Amino acid sequence: MEIRWLEDFIALARTRHFSRAADEQNVTQPTFSRRIKLLEEEMGATLVNRQTLPLSLTPEGEEFLTLCQDVTQRVANTRQRLGHLAESQAGKMRLAAPQSLLANFLPEWLAGWSTPPPVKPYLRATAWLVNDYFQALGRDECDLVLCYWPVNDCPLEVEAEAFEYRRLGQERLIPVSLPEADGRPRFDLESTGRRSLPLIAYHPRGLIDTVIRHHLEALPDAPTFSVLNESIQSGNIRELVGLGYGLGWLPQRSVATALAAGQLVPAGSERWEVPLEIRLFRHRHVEHQAVDVLWQALGEDSSAPEDKA
Repeated sequence: MEIRWLEDFIALARTRHFSRAADEQNVTQPTFSRRIKLLEEEMGATLVNRQTLPLSLTPEGEEFLTLCQDVTQRVANTRQRLGHLAESQAGKMRLAAPQSLLANFLPEWLAGWSTPPPVKPYLRATAWLVNDYFQALGRDECDLVLCYWPVNDCPLEVEAEAFEYRRLGQERLIPVSLPEADGRPRFDLESTGRRSLPLIAYHPRGLIDTVIRHHLEALPDAPTFSVLNESIQSGNIRELVGLGYGLGWLPQRSVATALAAGQLVPAGSERWEVPLEIRLFRHRHVEHQAVDVLWQALGEDSSAPEDKA
């Protein structure tokens, strides 16, 4: 029995719906249902009454829910204490960030410091959605969050009031496509001849997808898209775009080399590009000596460390 199975059961008890609980746990419904069934087999009892709408827990399920909540809370508390112990000994800051920022921005940013801050990437976070980052900050699972943020007004369902941030840089999402033999994009946003273009998209509940859709809504001649694939990580989108399956929006830093070599080409002019900020967040009310030092060095609104020691 795995801890995440217990977390699955808690999510199911809260939502009373297999599909919604599976979405919360970022797994497919068949996988989620299989885990619940394995729990019932392990416990030797029916835990969920599947005949009611919404579904309900059996008396055995209610008892098991209490156990799940107790165990997961104990594990979380222990993980937090161990994390504090390890990080205080190492003097490091746990940084959660998407894969593209860890690979294409963080090394460049750290290289700009004469004495780089003691940042330790929290690799579990590379497959998170934006709300997962702020929930992790709230649970003290990480000390810092590095993420993209919209430059323009954009409706985001993100609860970030308990956190403060520093601007570290800027990025642009570039729509890219595999080129044809003559160098033109295989999938051209400027072409009016196509009714629908194949799109390798971001996760529909993610910040990037929301920002791109908001940007396209302001363009009167934006085409319709046929979504072929959805992914949390831009690296997966980059791979499928490079294989010629469709177009996709990717951070400029991640495709600069491919664009320069002609391996990929812009799928449209600059008006299709989506501006972003790169922000570093921390919790307002959690004390961490190394984070406090970093925050003071960054100042009120920093875009570069300017050789801070």
